[in-house]
Amino acid sequence: MRVYEAIVKGLEGIGVKAAFGGAGESNAGLLLALKDSRVIRPVITRNEQAASFMACGYAMFTDRLGVCFATAGPGAFNLISGLSVALTDSYPVLAISGYSLPEGKGALNETSGIGRTPNSEAMFAATTKRSFLLRDAKDTCAVLEEAVNIAFDGRPGPVHIAVAENLADPRVSVDNYRDIRLDLKPVVSDPASVKQTAGFLAGALSRDQRIVVLAGAGAVRSHAGPDLQAFLERFQIPLVTTMDGKGIIPEAHPLAVGVFGNVGHSSAWKVFLEADVVLAIGNSFAQHATFDFRPDLLDGKKLVQINIDPGEIDKVYKTDYALVSDARSAIAALTEEMSRSIGPVSPRQYPAQDYDTENIFHIWRQLHPGQLAQSLSKLLPDGAVVLGDAGAHTAWLGYYLELTEGQNFRKPGTFGPMAGGVNSALGVKCAYPDRPVIVGCGDGGYLMSGFELMTAVEYDIPVIWIIFNDGEFKLIKLYQLSTYLDSGLVEFKNPDYVAYARACGAEGYRVETLEEFESAFKAALASGRPALIDAAITRLALPHYSPSPEGLLAGIWEMVQKRFGND
Repeated sequence: MRVYEAIVKGLEGIGVKAAFGGAGESNAGLLLALKDSRVIRPVITRNEQAASFMACGYAMFTDRLGVCFATAGPGAFNLISGLSVALTDSYPVLAISGYSLPEGKGALNETSGIGRTPNSEAMFAATTKRSFLLRDAKDTCAVLEEAVNIAFDGRPGPVHIAVAENLADPRVSVDNYRDIRLDLKPVVSDPASVKQTAGFLAGALSRDQRIVVLAGAGAVRSHAGPDLQAFLERFQIPLVTTMDGKGIIPEAHPLAVGVFGNVGHSSAWKVFLEADVVLAIGNSFAQHATFDFRPDLLDGKKLVQINIDPGEIDKVYKTDYALVSDARSAIAALTEEMSRSIGPVSPRQYPAQDYDTENIFHIWRQLHPGQLAQSLSKLLPDGAVVLGDAGAHTAWLGYYLELTEGQNFRKPGTFGPMAGGVNSALGVKCAYPDRPVIVGCGDGGYLMSGFELMTAVEYDIPVIWIIFNDGEFKLIKLYQLSTYLDSGLVEFKNPDYVAYARACGAEGYRVETLEEFESAFKAALASGRPALIDAAITRLALPHYSPSPEGLLAGIWEMVQKRFGND
């Protein structure tokens, strides 16, 4: 058995069903091994960066390994952006790349770091949990096994295996092949910490102190939704979420009061500000979820933090009680322990965000992106996944999109690349062929890598892309205007997206009204094919934003004081 054949067989054995990558000489053997696989579906992308994003998408809502691959040198380096996303956003991803030989002589695609060549070992070490250089065929299964287990261990993340070029020789064989073993240990808190934390929370409830739960992507990843909903209902505690926590319980639930952060809902801000205790579950207190790491955000409050990564505890805000644990098991344990001392709790009412009927002041003829998001909410099928890319459109989706049970939303994480969502959608669809996958993306982000539409068509991956088309990089423009009172180099021309889609073999629709959008979206869903919806939105709409949880006016006053002093 050849080296790449052994790698493919090992991945088949742990349930990998798809792999995304680019073609090259140094990984030609991998392409052949994937071609012959009856388990793994290979998807060859137009650019390896897209493959790395697709691997993230494949791992995004599953408990399976995302796999991407590339040839040596520049092909391998194209994987870096997606691996950085996997690192910051906690996706178990394996990248496989070639490695050029000989070292130190300036060979084609050499990345040894010797003699003015790039140092791939250093680059991959910086963007993964661990990077391996496979130099001996007999180590193939051991290295693969260790790498995959590291990817899943604790807080998930990416790993990398570079295969030395000489191992791709068809005469080199793996004579000691064995199936790889997954040794996945659940991360759970010790009973003493659970008891102490539950005692504090139960005491707070008995003293009528106000508790709010702040849930993030880690809670979604652990499939904690049902346990969290049971916890909230049992103790009548309100829920606010980060944008990545959207939909962990149905957003129409009376205890779900909205998205918290600088593009969030005033209802969520109000409940958070009034809280005495914040129970943070699976979130990292990211910049836009904390009003730019606002130092006084938790003043006068007690913080209880649940996170699978001990490095997240006390990273941004000092914790009073902490559980290093998978979110789902921690919530279940807290519910059981707190119920020993807390009797029935009467239903309580909290302010609700009305996603459907909030009045949007709109006098222009072009589509308002908020209304488009509201309309999308009504049309989303059961089990739909909505991905937002980097840009203002994600703020509108995060604010106006209302998710029901079984639906998911994800935006770019803290690394935040444009086009990440545009391409990761193909990976999500390969992981969940029966779930509708929709991308909301800006025209600027789509133009960076929209050529992967041809990949979607070639491999029959029916994703729907909704392009929020206003011919500008809106967030950059808004930043320029607010900071410099001027803007420049942020406007651009768009192609005829309908013609482009059809040239690629996909469906294409141009919409300028809500009625046209709803008709196009229904048609795109019914087609079962990759589709672009070019939505001509107004440039005059601004996303909901406040630099302060006390509201926009308070935030503006703070900015004036900061700029001009307090006198």
